[in-house]
Amino acid sequence: MTSVLHVCAFEDNYIWLVRGLSSDRVAIVDPGDAEPVLEELARLKLKPTAILCTHHHGDHVGGIADITAHFALPVFGPARENIRGITHPVREGDSVSLPELGLRLQVMELPGHTAGHIAYYGDGMLFCGDTLFSAGCGRLFEGTAEQMCNSLRRLADLPPDTRVYCAHEYTESGLRFALAVEPGNADIRAYQESVSDLRQCSLPSLPSTIGREKAVNPFLRSGVPAVRASAQQFAHHALETDCEVFAALRRWKDGFRG
Repeated sequence: MTSVLHVCAFEDNYIWLVRGLSSDRVAIVDPGDAEPVLEELARLKLKPTAILCTHHHGDHVGGIADITAHFALPVFGPARENIRGITHPVREGDSVSLPELGLRLQVMELPGHTAGHIAYYGDGMLFCGDTLFSAGCGRLFEGTAEQMCNSLRRLADLPPDTRVYCAHEYTESGLRFALAVEPGNADIRAYQESVSDLRQCSLPSLPSTIGREKAVNPFLRSGVPAVRASAQQFAHHALETDCEVFAALRRWKDGFRG
């Protein structure tokens, strides 16, 4: 069994510390900023055993150099992206063994947000970077809508109780968009109330679960008639496939100010 701690960085990033329950060892996921990580390690007397990165954006990798200056660590990251400091490039089908944590994570290639974006999955946990957010998904900076649609389908096929550790606290804004798309969805409204309570107490809305996301996240609900109807109304034409619905939703969300 493992537990996961969060470290806040920048305005809304979460850096995850994956900890063995009987250990003082942790793996660090997506360290965009070293300072808060080093402070938390010292405060809790934790020792890092590895760094895991999902993609090349600076708010996910900017702290690697400073952390590895303090600790000699293996650094795992996507083989298809050029990230300074990566010592173990990984790709689809690889696994990351963390024996100090009693944990093995499978690598999933999920192009869309970036061309080489990956996620780590194992022990009922998904560390998905900026591919999937609670009630949302990442912008298409390098990949295509079809790539992201297919990446999200793969995540939706994971067990429903999989805990989803996204890299940003975007849940409230995601839910506002989800309600605009599907105003009759009672699950969205109930989740919005619980998230609001958490955020008013400065608590993270994460982790979510795959099951919850399939109930509230419009980007995982392209096949739902109400979602398709809203996407077609936005696009002003018929949408034939789920990926066309997804693409329309993503364009809508890019300009959404609700």
